[in-house]
Amino acid sequence: MSVIEYKFEQYKTLGPIIYKKEKYKLQVELLKLQEDVIKNKRRIALCFEGRDTAGKSSTINFFSEHLRPSNFKYIHLGIPTKEEKDNWFKRWEKHLPEEGKIALFDRSWYTRALTEPTLGYCSKKHYEDFMTNVNKWEDKLISNGIEVVKFYFSIDKDQQKRRLSARKNSKLKYWKLSASDKLMVNKWDVFTLYKNQMFDLTARTNSPWIIINANNKMIARLSALRYILNTLTYDDKKTLEPPKWGEDLGQYSCYIEGVLFDNLNYEQYKILAPFSD
Repeated sequence: MSVIEYKFEQYKTLGPIIYKKEKYKLQVELLKLQEDVIKNKRRIALCFEGRDTAGKSSTINFFSEHLRPSNFKYIHLGIPTKEEKDNWFKRWEKHLPEEGKIALFDRSWYTRALTEPTLGYCSKKHYEDFMTNVNKWEDKLISNGIEVVKFYFSIDKDQQKRRLSARKNSKLKYWKLSASDKLMVNKWDVFTLYKNQMFDLTARTNSPWIIINANNKMIARLSALRYILNTLTYDDKKTLEPPKWGEDLGQYSCYIEGVLFDNLNYEQYKILAPFSD
């Protein structure tokens, strides 16, 4: 089993000033990667999986903020039709990246390994067929030149409860709380079982799972992007030095629902940061 728990230790005490500097530095490098993808007609598929409220969508927005719109695509599929349920891989093949493009999957074909069996949205046969064939299907993608990166954003149970409560009471984000989100609250252990089975069967040397600790969304975004930039090759690649410390001590602040919380000490900031806009 090839599961990589990617932790960048220098982000442990990340503050807002360093976050902004790191964000800028990494996004510049990501744009270089995209230019290389365009120039060399590469095809990159980035898969983002994890529990509800783990920060998958916000990380995708973070990745794509300054990319050329014509050369990346965002994929978030809705409820499958009966035909799509019965032809699962075909459903996703329609959305694979063309030459010169990066595809960002906000949940991917691995929905069938996680959410669908957890909530009973697929049959036992559908699940078993997927788990039996997904590695061969992915190997075909890789042999056809698609570079696949699979992220799993991991949060703890208490953090998910806090985020679901914040989402429910938010005047801007209440609509994100779906019927499936509500059902998943009581399915933590079932989801964990399917997650572990997915890792056991589909984490391989040529297609590992990259686990990102997502209890702090800002750290998760930077860590995921840093992993991409450290792992993939591209022209004019710059060695990513760790951030310098001390320059933002005593200057912690964040926005929550558009409200500024400033003059925070680090302990206060740690508590509020996971809920920041």
